This record gives sequence, structure tokens and C-alpha cells, in this order.
Amino acid sequence: MTPAPDAPAVLIAALSGRALAACARRGGYHPLVADMFGDLDTRDLAEASETVPGSLVHGFAKGALLAALDRLAAGRRVIGVVAGSGFEDRPRLLRSIAARHGLLGNPADIVTAMKDPFRFAETCALAGVPHPEVRRDQPPEGIWLRKRIGGSGGVHVAVSTRRGTARRGRYFQRRVAGEQISAAFLASGGRCRVLGLSRQWADPAPGRTFRYGGSSRPAPLSAARAADISGAVARLVSHTGLRGLNSADFLVREDGFDVLEVNPRPGATLDIFADTQGALFRMHLEACDGVLPDALPVWPQAAAAAFVYAPANIILPPIFPWPLWTADRQAPGSVVPKGAPLCTVLAEAPGAAAAERLVRLRAAEILAHAEGAT
Repeated sequence: MTPAPDAPAVLIAALSGRALAACARRGGYHPLVADMFGDLDTRDLAEASETVPGSLVHGFAKGALLAALDRLAAGRRVIGVVAGSGFEDRPRLLRSIAARHGLLGNPADIVTAMKDPFRFAETCALAGVPHPEVRRDQPPEGIWLRKRIGGSGGVHVAVSTRRGTARRGRYFQRRVAGEQISAAFLASGGRCRVLGLSRQWADPAPGRTFRYGGSSRPAPLSAARAADISGAVARLVSHTGLRGLNSADFLVREDGFDVLEVNPRPGATLDIFADTQGALFRMHLEACDGVLPDALPVWPQAAAAAFVYAPANIILPPIFPWPLWTADRQAPGSVVPKGAPLCTVLAEAPGAAAAERLVRLRAAEILAHAEGAT
């Protein structure tokens, strides 16, 4: 959908703003994007965009991001900022953004409460939702994971090999088994509507065992187990002030499940839940204003999306024909370091398993093409 010339604009701030920009544009808004990558399709989707310095681990440079948002907003009818990834451990930056432009999503105190592992564990206990034990020190028994508070994408997670007290900003979580399932949901006023469940998988690399790989929907769960997970999401939301589009990550087994975390923002599964009519973005804004939808989007086919990481340094040639089923397309001549994302690949099919097979084939195809062009 092409926004009307007089349609309002929305600021988007995220490590990668492409998926949110596409969602906003389909919803009839003019996206103004500040992110770290400045990919070709992000620029095409955005009314205007700026590439902001920072790091994937520590996030945006605060002053540079605020200045970029100010420039993008100048002279335009902006309704606020939708924040994506990169703010889970940056509450002060979120407050600064909110003070200048207004947030269309969860405020800083809600983000902090959700991403503090000990406060979140308390919320899970109050809601009666099972959650792996978390500690500041590692006991001698069991297998434990070491995590960074506010981390995302799985690269901050490692199996802990020795006992000790966690450094500042890190904690230990007991490792539990299960299939990785994510629930995308809209929240407002202690109520929620679950959009759907997706299966997630990791793409391990040396030192990054839990690196995010991709996701497919719908998740291969029984109706009863899906209802259990949706009920757990509803109980969690009833104990929080969450609003707008969010996601919750679970590990699901035959005999039960554990919730790992809530991501208080539009998450990595946005590509597979976005609809062609742009309803999802409008629903996000309406949920932020206190209104949940009576009807949810309907997706005619299953979908999958996966990140493609460079196994070695890749230099894209001056002309590189990106297939239509790719996203986050980097500019010609870009240097993609070993282990960095090359692009995202997308697929649709009659079933989730078929969509997942297709997205994996496409990932291998684009990687071979990029490596061959180097």
C-alpha cells in the first residue's frame, strides 16, 4: 500500500528498521527510519532514513540517534516513535525519545520490568506461569546458562562451564529442554489477543550456540497445547502494563512448557505475521491507545523467515541481483564480516514445514551466490 500524500508519518528506531518500515507503509503511514544498517530496501520503503552509528551489542550512540530522529521529524506531521530492537537495556534512551517525540509502544519502565530477569521471574510466579530458575550465582548442580540482561538475538547466551557470581549486567538461568515457540500478541489494559504461535530455531556458530536462525508459522502444536500457551500469555499480560505488539518466548515439551522471556516490542517474527493489508501496524497503534481488535488478520499460507549469516568475509560486487524473496538487502560493494548478517530470506507455502524447507533452500542459494561473487 502506498501512503496517501497527506498521511501522517511515524518514526521508527531499531537496529534494523526494515520490517517495521514495511509494516508501517502497508498500514498507510510514511515511515521515517533511523537504524544501523541503511539497507537498500529500508531506504526504498522509508519516506526518509538515516544510518546511525553504534554496535549490535551496546546499541545506538545516544546523541547520534536523538539527532537523527529530530532531523527526520523536522517539518513533518509525526505521530510518534515505534521502537524495535536495541533498547532492551537502554531505558534512559527510551525516556529521552519519549520526551521528544512520544513512544508508540511500551514505556521505559515496562521495558525495564520485562527485561529484568528477577522482576520477570516474580511476575511469572504471580501469574502462575512456569519459568526457569534464575540466580546471580551458579550452584553446583544442574546445567546453567549465562545471559546478559537486555540481550537479544541469542548471541548473549552461553552454557556456563564454571561456578561463580555473575558479572554486573549478567545472570544465570537454569537450562531446560523443549521446542522453541514464540507467541506474537497484542496487549492493552491488562488484556491481550494472541496473533499466533511460531516455531523458532537457532543457527549456531563458534561461541554463539544460541544465535537466532529463523522462525516459521504456524507452530506444530496441538490445539490443547496452543491454548495452554495462549492462556499463559494472557495471565502474564494481566500482571503487566504491556501495550501494543509484543512477543513471548517459550520452551515447549510434551509434559509442559516454560516461558523464557517477554520481548516488549515488535519482534523478530514480524515478517511472518505482517499482513498485506497493513492491519497489523494499525492494530499495534490502536492497542497502544487502549483498543484491542475484534478480528485478527488471516494469513492464507504458512510462512517462514531466516537470517543468513556470512561464514567468512564477503564483499558484494558493484552489481548484485537480490532475489525478490530476500530482505535487508545490503548495498553493492558492502563488506559483510564473518558472522554478520548478510540478509533475511522469506518463504510462503501451504504448510509450515514446507515453508521452512523452502526458506532453508533459499538461504543456501543466496549464500552460495554471494560467496561466488566475492
